[in-house]
Amino acid sequence: MTVTLADVAARARVSPATVSRVLNGNYPVAASTRERVLRAVDDLDYVLNGPASSLAAATSDLIGILVNDIADPFFGIMAGAAQTEIGGPGDGSGRAGGEKLAIVCNTGGTPERELTYLTLLQRQRAAAVVLTGGAVEDPAHRAAVSAKLAKLADAGTKVVLCGRPPLPDGESVLAALAFDNRGGGRRLTEHLISLGHRTIGYAAGPLERTTTRHRLEGHREALKAEGLAGDEERLTVHGSYDRGSGYDATVELLRREPGITAVVAANDTVALGAAAAIRDRGLRIPEDISVAGFDDLPFSVDVVPALTTVRLPLFEAGARAGRLAMGKETPPPGGIATIPAELMVRGSTAAPRG
Repeated sequence: MTVTLADVAARARVSPATVSRVLNGNYPVAASTRERVLRAVDDLDYVLNGPASSLAAATSDLIGILVNDIADPFFGIMAGAAQTEIGGPGDGSGRAGGEKLAIVCNTGGTPERELTYLTLLQRQRAAAVVLTGGAVEDPAHRAAVSAKLAKLADAGTKVVLCGRPPLPDGESVLAALAFDNRGGGRRLTEHLISLGHRTIGYAAGPLERTTTRHRLEGHREALKAEGLAGDEERLTVHGSYDRGSGYDATVELLRREPGITAVVAANDTVALGAAAAIRDRGLRIPEDISVAGFDDLPFSVDVVPALTTVRLPLFEAGARAGRLAMGKETPPPGGIATIPAELMVRGSTAAPRG
């Protein structure tokens, strides 16, 4: 049943004119009244300027791309590639020819902002929504996101996941392009073990993220297969996906176990912090401690020594997500595609000194 502006007015105990003023922002309204109206809009899931029933499936020229942090190259590369496909190649004339307007929505990794952007895109009748990066594993948030995506899909919006695992109930998702984080994490640790490392620290990402869990599971699978499991909890420190977190985590790992011969980082940015902490203690890379990252961000080959890491095809994945959102590419069978991860062995890892 379609929610009307009158329904919102009744819920907020104001006139329909007041609701219109709040939503259009063209007339001053008391802060308490505005808050009451916006709460009613959220409670009823009212779609601003909802089309008539004959146009219920109509969508706009807008496509939303949700990222955790646009300043992070991981998200910037995917968003940029998707936006290129969405905007079209252009012919130099400045005229639009079937392209869409891509809007990058920076959530800051906050679950509440992710839901807010999905609501705003629903109100704008977005043609498509692309969600990038790992998901928050909180059951309540997962259920809320699933409900929002179902409403978007029902209204004709294409939903594409890029670098995010499929939803348990994926009927509302056109396609889920999931990175093989678990397999990449396993191969990275297998490489270190093959070099002779037996005491390996792990500077992990945030506990609540699927990306963190999958990469860590791969790491621990490799340890278990070689009979090295048992101390992995003590040799794991969680933090954010940034350089400072990598630095602090490595300091803590060395405090817990000075005999560590290698540090695996949650991503390449965390690996930079890990390397700085190791050097600040007068240790050498890789002679004293090896360091490995994940993602193969552009700077990975330029650090000294170049970083051993796991390559994720971020640009290719983002471009594919953009084509799917535009209807330029057929969705994968079953709507799910696993994107392989490739081990890139460079100078930051070597055999431990015997």
